[in-house]
Amino acid sequence: MKFTFGTKAAGEGCVPAACLYEPEINTRGFLTEKNRTQYPQLGISELNSGFDAVYWAKGSLSTEICEDEQGCYVRWDGEGELPLTFVCKIPSEGNYRVDVTLFAEKDTQVLVFLGRRRLATRLFLRAGETVSRSFVTNICPIIPRTFEQPMEDRTLDVTVVGAGVHLCEINTESWQGPTLYIAGDSTVTDQSADYPYLPGSSYCGWGQMLSAYLGEHMAVSNHSHSGLTTESFRSEGHYEIMYERVRAGDLCLIQFGHNDQKLMHLLAEGGYRENLIRYIKELRGKQAIPVLVTPLARNSWRGGDGAYNDLLEDYARVCHEVGEEKGVPVLDLHEKSMDFVKTQGREAAKRFFFPSDYTHSNDYGAYLFAGYIYEELCEKGVFTQAGIDLTEGKKPDAWMPPAVLPVLTVPQEFAHMENPADEHLFEDLERPDKVLTRAGALELIITAMHFFPTNVYNDMFTDVIGHETYAGTVECAWQNGLISETLIEQHTLQPLKEVDGGTFVHMLLNGYATRKDLPEGADDLEMAKKLGIVTDAFDVHTVMTRGEAAAMCRKLKI
Repeated sequence: MKFTFGTKAAGEGCVPAACLYEPEINTRGFLTEKNRTQYPQLGISELNSGFDAVYWAKGSLSTEICEDEQGCYVRWDGEGELPLTFVCKIPSEGNYRVDVTLFAEKDTQVLVFLGRRRLATRLFLRAGETVSRSFVTNICPIIPRTFEQPMEDRTLDVTVVGAGVHLCEINTESWQGPTLYIAGDSTVTDQSADYPYLPGSSYCGWGQMLSAYLGEHMAVSNHSHSGLTTESFRSEGHYEIMYERVRAGDLCLIQFGHNDQKLMHLLAEGGYRENLIRYIKELRGKQAIPVLVTPLARNSWRGGDGAYNDLLEDYARVCHEVGEEKGVPVLDLHEKSMDFVKTQGREAAKRFFFPSDYTHSNDYGAYLFAGYIYEELCEKGVFTQAGIDLTEGKKPDAWMPPAVLPVLTVPQEFAHMENPADEHLFEDLERPDKVLTRAGALELIITAMHFFPTNVYNDMFTDVIGHETYAGTVECAWQNGLISETLIEQHTLQPLKEVDGGTFVHMLLNGYATRKDLPEGADDLEMAKKLGIVTDAFDVHTVMTRGEAAAMCRKLKI
């Protein structure tokens, strides 16, 4: 299929700027707010190119697609950038080669995404320059978020992002090369993005950036999803979609751990190890090449001593052990990403993660971490094992974020929804008049600091046992350095002990120190005053209520 754009375009494949894609009616055209809202399937991010208007602009934003002799482009003078997305129906699922020709009316960076917002290339064009690039992509069914059954995906989506960039021509044809399949969680998945688009404010998994490093050598088929474990990837049907399509010689990358560690039966030495081994055996049965990936490191730091907090060490270690035992390549993403975060430090590393998130990367971070995967695949000889020659390949240039990430100006009526750690946190707090206990204090602080919950408890205190409702809270608090030695007496925590003002301030500052630098101060009370969470009238000896503690948490902007 060949498509041409702009006022000079003519013939059967001509696509004018006003042509919108309409399922079952007009099988080729552009996506705008009009058809995204008109057709329910185009409201599903996995089936609409992975871009959608930011929530506060829905109903008011109207993408203006223009055309001239050079091609079609988006006219936009506001903050961020608007995507230009072309969609066409394809005859069948599978791998496709896509040739894209672009023209730049001014010096600009250009991003080209295929399918579910998988980056195909990132390049710079000079004013007046025309370029053509070729890529390969995989199109297959998917179980979208909130759905339980597979949905057919039978469209080729090409999205161009760049100020003044014109889409001139697209050619596509079936391609019979190898496929790189990915199984994983939210740190790997094809995340959608809001527009107006800013790369620093978009969730992004490294799996959707890997295609930018592979060019025309391999098509990426990413079956990762948020919240998945080595167990639920199979039980929820995602593995079946992938397994049915894997062929001899295909690569299968597997990265889990972030969610497994929340469940007792999926501890590193337990269900996690067993599930990895089962995947390896089954994929080898189809003569595919399984590859283990150690879990992406978080930007996680302990309260108290301020040291880096490696919560995934056991899962990375088991990956290495299973790889050695079964003769499977292991890509050490955990070590490389952790070294990067440590070198950057907590504050500088935030530029590579989604704002106020310490686990999930933004587009800059995902691109960086995908580069680590590419390097490891080359260094471990995995491409050679798959019969792919990348000796002449060139790793793309680094994509570095600015020192301060730009953010969109949010209308005042929506400003309260932008930061979960604002005055609306704990708005529906249960039992606000009840006396605050240590376990209750830890629960509030964990929520305010956006730590991930856990259902695992490792019996570190003799007076907290695994079936207690707050056992997971205690484990999470312990892992993140919220529980200082001053709270521990002869291996007991006294989780139901009442908490006075001084103790809560100390615990809350331990939590704050995991996310931001503490202000200078001679003691906890002085630092708390500088942060604005207490006043001179605050009594450190008075027992606090849950409501009073929640109000203090609300004052911290994490």
